[in-house]
Amino acid sequence: MASWAGLSPSIVEYFEGEDSYRCGYCKNESGSRSNGMWAHSMTVQDYQDLIDRGWRRSGKYVYKPVMNQTCCPQYTIRCRPLQFQPSKSHKKVLKKMLKFLAKGEISKGNCEDEPMEPTMEETVAGDFALINKLDIQCDLKTLSDDLKESFESEEKKKGKSPKKEESKELIQSQRIEEKLGSGEPSHPIKMHMAPKPGKGADLSKPPCRKAKEIRKERKRLKLMQQSPAGELEGFQAQGEPPSLFPPKANKSNQPKSLEDLIFESLPENASHKLEVRLVPVSFEDPEFKSSFSQSFSLYVKYQMAIHQDPPDECGKTEFTRFLCSSPLEAENPPHGPDCGYGSFHQQYWLDGRIIAVGVIDILPYCVSSVYLYYDPDYSFLSLGVYSALREIGFTRQLHQKTSQLNYYYMGFYIHSCPKMKYKGQYRPSDLLCPETYVWVPIEQCLSSLDNSKYCRFNQDPEAVDEGRSKEPDRLQVFHKKAIMPYGVYKKQQKDPSEEAAVLQYAGLVGQACSERMLLLRT
Repeated sequence: MASWAGLSPSIVEYFEGEDSYRCGYCKNESGSRSNGMWAHSMTVQDYQDLIDRGWRRSGKYVYKPVMNQTCCPQYTIRCRPLQFQPSKSHKKVLKKMLKFLAKGEISKGNCEDEPMEPTMEETVAGDFALINKLDIQCDLKTLSDDLKESFESEEKKKGKSPKKEESKELIQSQRIEEKLGSGEPSHPIKMHMAPKPGKGADLSKPPCRKAKEIRKERKRLKLMQQSPAGELEGFQAQGEPPSLFPPKANKSNQPKSLEDLIFESLPENASHKLEVRLVPVSFEDPEFKSSFSQSFSLYVKYQMAIHQDPPDECGKTEFTRFLCSSPLEAENPPHGPDCGYGSFHQQYWLDGRIIAVGVIDILPYCVSSVYLYYDPDYSFLSLGVYSALREIGFTRQLHQKTSQLNYYYMGFYIHSCPKMKYKGQYRPSDLLCPETYVWVPIEQCLSSLDNSKYCRFNQDPEAVDEGRSKEPDRLQVFHKKAIMPYGVYKKQQKDPSEEAAVLQYAGLVGQACSERMLLLRT
């Protein structure tokens, strides 16, 4: 038996077999196929490892496309922000926003070479209906009591007094109740907040500096000794946004960095003010709670206008389950980002009201984009492209303190779906090989995808999945008041289909996750 203290708090319930449903891309009524599980809770490290094996979450439902069978294969795509340089069309979007903020100018029509606006991730078609169907209601007291009894039994075997461990077990019991519920958190999640307005500059707010300050800054840059090419700079003096590239020696032949374009100074009499706030997804967080109603109203407006959803399909319940309910545990390690790890809403406030919300997960090695919804009245600002560029810049900012946080995950790239190919325009980027789970530069994948919807990107025919399940008996199971390795659990089972389901799960999540996560079997 294993003690709770040595285990990850990830608790998942796997749905054996494969689901077939209507494809949101090619509209095939039953062509989309995936495997899925319900995450009662999940650590950010476990989710990081899962998305590096092709998994993705929609609310608390975590799914993995069956790549060689689904009608529109969905390849995990990640951008490399540290080497990212905005394209000509990206620069046009950023300049369009600056003109609007500075002078109130509204561009007429979109540029022809502008990438398509990111739309709703329709990977799980009929998302709301599916999540409603899978919204598992657990008997919290029974499960909690079962786990507590499991802990007591184990401590007795070790010769420890249950009374001495009472306080520890009570905390564990409370944590289990929180994790196994499908509702809201039962206690506040402590989270470092982004600086409030007026409490220090950060990358979430465009600076609005006086002309005198701008002249001083220009003089300072001229006096600064140029760093070696490609080296990352630290935070600039006086609370300025960080510069990820060395100061330009010659403006005529040095392209502007992403930060230069995003944070170009605005005049004092600017027509509009844009503020970007990072808010933890928690109903215990006052800022999230106070902005919930406005955020929800924006979501409804977006769904009905952009996706033609009927009102009954974009209600408060669906919104909460899909975009406000996350299995990720908020974590604040000392060497992590100031905001911590977990799920967040990045809110775009224009003149005091929300016009867009980017739903993101901040994980150990990446910022993962979950969804974006925005006010259709501001479509002329290309908010899909603009928010993606801001999220890339945000990833670069987080990297300054947390050096291993290097990537921006954009969800799935679907080469066979023209409207989803825009993600390939954020270069450099990589696609995940669906067989060996190694990252391959997208340029090396495109010719193969032109010839076949499903491809193995790893060109080494001998290469295998290094993280595959090799010792399934070590997989952790929670069943009938006990946490046990699968090797013990299977001796108690007589149903042959049980073994097939568990082994399928182990193969999909890999050895590391199978040993850390608790697989709930009822």
